[in-house]
This record gives sequence, C-alpha cells and structure tokens, in this order.
Amino acid sequence: MGWAIAVHGGAGDIPVDIPLEKREPREAALRHCLDVGISALKHGRSPLDVVELVVRELENHPQFNAGRGSVLTTDGTVEMEASIMDGQTKKCGAVCGLKTVVNAVSLARLVMERTPHIFLAFEGAEAFAREQGVETTEPSYFITPENIERLNRAKEANRVQIDYTQPIPREVQVETNTATGESQLGTVGCVAVDSNGNLASATSTGGLVNKMVGRIGDTPVIGAGTYANSYCAVSATGKGETIIRGTIARDVAALMEFKGLPLKEAAAYVVEKAERGTVGLIAVSATGEIAMPFNTTGMFRACATEDGHSEIAIH
Repeated sequence: MGWAIAVHGGAGDIPVDIPLEKREPREAALRHCLDVGISALKHGRSPLDVVELVVRELENHPQFNAGRGSVLTTDGTVEMEASIMDGQTKKCGAVCGLKTVVNAVSLARLVMERTPHIFLAFEGAEAFAREQGVETTEPSYFITPENIERLNRAKEANRVQIDYTQPIPREVQVETNTATGESQLGTVGCVAVDSNGNLASATSTGGLVNKMVGRIGDTPVIGAGTYANSYCAVSATGKGETIIRGTIARDVAALMEFKGLPLKEAAAYVVEKAERGTVGLIAVSATGEIAMPFNTTGMFRACATEDGHSEIAIH
C-alpha cells in the first residue's frame, strides 16, 4: 500500500490530432498540478488537503472549464459548481451557481466544515462566501473572449455543448441539430489516497456551454460527479445529465463494496454501461490502485503512485 493520485481535465470528443497549441498548455497544467499533489502527499498532507489544493490550481488555469476558464450560460454569465468529499468520514460539501468565487472547491470545503449542511447554491452560496471571507472578484474576471466565442458558436447551432466538442460543418449542424463549436475546455477533478488508505475526491466545473441559467450538472451532486468512502475516491467528467442518471461515482464504489470487484473492473464496468461518448472518470482505491476509464474520444488525465509510476495522457 502507498499513496496515489489522479487528476483529470475533462473528457470529450478530443481529436487525435489536437493542435500543439491546445494540447501542450493543458498537459503542462496537468503535470504542474500533479507535481503539486505529489509534493503535498510526500509532506504528509491529508488527501482532503491534496485534492482541494490540486483542484484550486486547475481552477486558476484558464485552459480548463472551471474557475477562471468557466464556460458561459445562455445569458453570457458564469455559474460555477464544485464538490469535495472525505472518504474516511464521508463528510462532503458542494456549491453551485457561483458567479464571483475564485475557487469554488474551497467554498465547498467550507460548507462541509463550517455549516450543518452539504449543499449551498446561488445567492445563499455567494452570501456564505462573503461571510467566510473567501476570495471573490467581479464576474467579468471569468468571462473570457474565448468563452464568448464558444457561446456564440453554440447559440448558432441552438445547442448546449459537452466538454471538448469538435466543430462540424454548418450544413450538418442544420440537418442534425448536433452540438457544435470548438469547446476545447474540460471539467477538472482530483482523487487521492495516502499511505494509510485515507481517500478524498474533489471536482469543479463551469458546466456546459450555452446551458440554461440555473442548470445544475453532476459535479456538485454527491454520488454522481464526486464520491469517496473507505473503498475508493472517484471524480467524473462528461455529460452531467448522463452522470447524474447513472450515479456514476457512487456506482464504482458500490460495485467494490457490495460485489467485491477490484477498482479497475468496477470503474470499467460503470463507464462501459454509460451512454457512449459521454463519460470519463478517475478513481483511486484504498490500496493505491488507479483507474482512469472513459467512453469518449479522449480524456485529459494524469496520475502518479508512491512506487514511482507517473503518467500523463489524452487518448
């Protein structure tokens, strides 16, 4: 048994020939965040601290669909969401509908630790953030030119977009009403286990491009986008509606707990049974195993273990 960590930057229709200028910044960010997590684990930080720290770093990176890089609603606003869970205690916290909070994952942890609740949303979550003195900023900080362009493309096709949607010809858009635009962004997440088998998971996102105002995805739903217990920690990414219907994160843990399946088999089964092209996840077990399956074209992901294994991959 030893520590292990995995990180994701979103799953979707990622082209095999994704341009270097789009691939390299994300790979560099994943490598940096993985190193941050490894260092924290080596210095004895708890898995809960580690997943929060790593997801904060990813939220601050505009190349991903969380925090600074959050995509826009149909009204051109941001509504960010995040959750965090401690596997040892099953304590958890979640937030959604955030417009000014710089690091949603940290507010989710404060909900877990400083309130009698699990989930705070919209105005209530914003008020709690101000009360706790967490860092906030003007909503314009999150509204980047790139995401304005993504929103405009999605509106042209009258669709919402999952992470990493490739552009398709306009005539095909009209005929099939298929999602469009070059949404080269992804939800972020981290899972970690320490040498004592303690587990934690955290996930953060801006949601879907051109989503309805008030839409809530899987990320803040405990058991869907995020889950951790004494068996494993899971963070999912992809189409939120599919992940919620499938209780994706909890199902991985349930197969381990009630059926005795090993992590990789449980994770692979859950992803295989989900709607094709909609789901990816990262997971670690209490014994330090790692699983990172997906049924999309690709998923930005990275992992490392105490025995020296390290990996950064897309496809």
